[in-house]
Amino acid sequence: MPSNQQAELNKFDAMAAEWWDPKGDMRPLHDINPLRTDYIDRAAGLKGKQVLDVGCGAGLLSEAMAQRGAKVTGIDLAGGTIEAARRHAEQSDLAIDYRVISSRDLVDAMANTFDIVVGYEMLEHVDEPAHVVGDCAALAAPGGHIFFSTINRNPMAWALAIGGAEYVLGLLPRGTHEYSKLIKPAELSRFCRAAGLHVADVTGMRYNPLTHNASMGHRPDVNYFVHARKPGGAE
Repeated sequence: MPSNQQAELNKFDAMAAEWWDPKGDMRPLHDINPLRTDYIDRAAGLKGKQVLDVGCGAGLLSEAMAQRGAKVTGIDLAGGTIEAARRHAEQSDLAIDYRVISSRDLVDAMANTFDIVVGYEMLEHVDEPAHVVGDCAALAAPGGHIFFSTINRNPMAWALAIGGAEYVLGLLPRGTHEYSKLIKPAELSRFCRAAGLHVADVTGMRYNPLTHNASMGHRPDVNYFVHARKPGGAE
């Protein structure tokens, strides 16, 4: 594994103990979690679905999807966050299959398996995002839904998501995001098409750090979501 990727994993392992504190460093994720769960549920319907949460961290989204009736598998390479996820799921009496494994290795065992594959807030933290998109496509069942969320790469995104959020307002620990790893919507759409996916929707999200409110349906200037479909199956 490249050393800079290991540094990313170490960064998130260090946050594991704070992940479930709704007023801690991960508060923005707590604030937007209902919105990002709704986005999946409206488009694909979570109840009864086999769902894979790629880069699940300590399980905020995984638990939200399980609470809506999904059968969730969560994977992450940061072992500390997976342990935090397992502990919290047990306390919440939720049966979630958490694994310390890469998406690439999971493809070997579970290709064409999941009705829904989600990669939220993680593509901007990996060295080869196009490969992860390809893995997500391979893991989805024919006709399956794939969802991503990430941050655009432009001056506005730097000012709000990095300069403002990390250095001025302290909403996230400094160094959480690297500008060079941010991904333009056109780039992510290209990754999806290269993986054989149809891009069904690209929409922006706005988050107000003062009111802690978030809304979707905007231009993808900073934070944005992508919904893609894998061909085949019962469309």
